[in-house]
Amino acid sequence: MTQQVIGGVDTHGLTHHAAVIDAVLGRQLGDREFPATAAGYRALAAWLAGFGEVAAVGMEGTGAYGAGLARHLAEVGLAVVEVDRPDRKVRRVKGKTDPIDAYAAAAAVASGRATGSPKSRTGAVEAIRMLRVARSSAVKARTQAMNQIRMVLVTAPAPLREQVAGLPKAALIRTLVRLRPAADLQMPLNAAKFSLRALARRYQLLDVEIDELDAQIAPLVAAAAPVLLDLFGVGPEVAGQLLITAGDNPERMRSEAAFARLAGAAPLPASSGRTQRHRLSRGGDRQANHALHRIALVRMRYHEPTRAYVTRRTSEGLSKMEILRCLKRFIAREVFRALMAHSPAPTPYREPATTTA
Repeated sequence: MTQQVIGGVDTHGLTHHAAVIDAVLGRQLGDREFPATAAGYRALAAWLAGFGEVAAVGMEGTGAYGAGLARHLAEVGLAVVEVDRPDRKVRRVKGKTDPIDAYAAAAAVASGRATGSPKSRTGAVEAIRMLRVARSSAVKARTQAMNQIRMVLVTAPAPLREQVAGLPKAALIRTLVRLRPAADLQMPLNAAKFSLRALARRYQLLDVEIDELDAQIAPLVAAAAPVLLDLFGVGPEVAGQLLITAGDNPERMRSEAAFARLAGAAPLPASSGRTQRHRLSRGGDRQANHALHRIALVRMRYHEPTRAYVTRRTSEGLSKMEILRCLKRFIAREVFRALMAHSPAPTPYREPATTTA
């Protein structure tokens, strides 16, 4: 009978180092480096298959340097398992080289310590993520431009400051775009006008860019998660982030509790003796946690059932932050069900059965 093997890959920008171990005995069978190219992916998959039946491949960085290889291995029918980077204590004891890390990835899968399925990154959610990268960058740059405008105005000559004093943001930008500095930029007033006009024009261009990206993202989100958008307090921006957190294959999450933990909305037990309490989880995807936080705030203000819940829990002695944590945990359950509305049942990786030669 063909022996079952487990692969491990340590990923890098230009090369990937692969290793193979026996699935039953854990014996190291070999390791090799491959280029991080399409041809290298094919060669790596063929090399793994040369050792026997590949039960699974453990890999670090499936969302970064290993994304391309993870997609290729999934396309050829190999099960890819997400492996966390070894902590510093382990690396101090065992050292660090590419072969050591590759063998460690394979061993993590063989021992059952690593069981997570990576995001597939092959569908509409990956497209949304890429568009949102550009949008996030544009929003940050627009905010930076406005901060710089206000900074320049603080030290600008008094006539210029008085000209725009008290204007709301939109009117301020329109006024600054119409400034006409004189040619002599050695004068602080002219230099300030030139700088402010340039920053205001940049702000307007970024505004247009963000609107264009929103117009592209909104229909993609609506098509990918119509049930999610039906939830109270969920708009295209929040839904897009939650979709990215779940990925194109949300079925990889085994339960709503797993999603809550992924989003940092599962409080951690912190009890001792007679004191029974939970504390805030600071792990998980903080952007997803922020999205849940925004939903909770909207509901606390405009959603009558939530407002009644807040009133009742406040009367029981809970603080606002404790109520927010409870709400986020409940919302995480709703979001998970919405994400799974059009997804197949999860199929987690199972350890290979023991075989004999």
